[in-house]
Amino acid sequence: MNYEDFKNRANFSKEEVLALAYGNLFSDAPEGYNTRLPLPPMLMIDRIEHISRKGNKGRMVAERDVNVDDWFFQCHFLGDPVQPGCLGVDGVWQLLGLYCAWRGSLGSGRALGCSEVEFFGQIRPYDGVMRYDVRVVRYQDLVNSGSSVVIGDATVLIDDEPIYEIKRAKVGVFRDIDYPDYPRPTSRSKGGRMDSE
Repeated sequence: MNYEDFKNRANFSKEEVLALAYGNLFSDAPEGYNTRLPLPPMLMIDRIEHISRKGNKGRMVAERDVNVDDWFFQCHFLGDPVQPGCLGVDGVWQLLGLYCAWRGSLGSGRALGCSEVEFFGQIRPYDGVMRYDVRVVRYQDLVNSGSSVVIGDATVLIDDEPIYEIKRAKVGVFRDIDYPDYPRPTSRSKGGRMDSE
């Protein structure tokens, strides 16, 4: 598919989600497009069932199949395997970063926080499908930069039962912060505070 097709799609298959992580879903990306999903095993999305926008709001519905041999069940915890709740929060951030790219933002995505997270359930090795229902409450292009910020609320469900609520998750996509020379040390090989210039 080409870049314009990507921006007009309403859903993405597992193969297309993986292609987004590897950066080869489309070959005609504009200059400055660096947005990537994490690669497995950190990728917390298998498919995107729905993505839409209405003004500066939108919605995403995505799924991940739970597997008895998922890496985190092997270490979290011995004799009491449970998916770390933080991975569900990260999945929401992954989706919001993708939403920015889908809206045309250029650069690299970074999680910027969230205001509330409430866990009232768990994910175990023999559960079936983890579902994310993300409501984009505000999307904002940053003036003349190609960058953007998105804020969303999300419900995470396991086999159609709500187990997490995440309020005001925030992600930004920013230009010129990527580190393509990894693992060679360069001017971008150390982190720290990201201040605007």
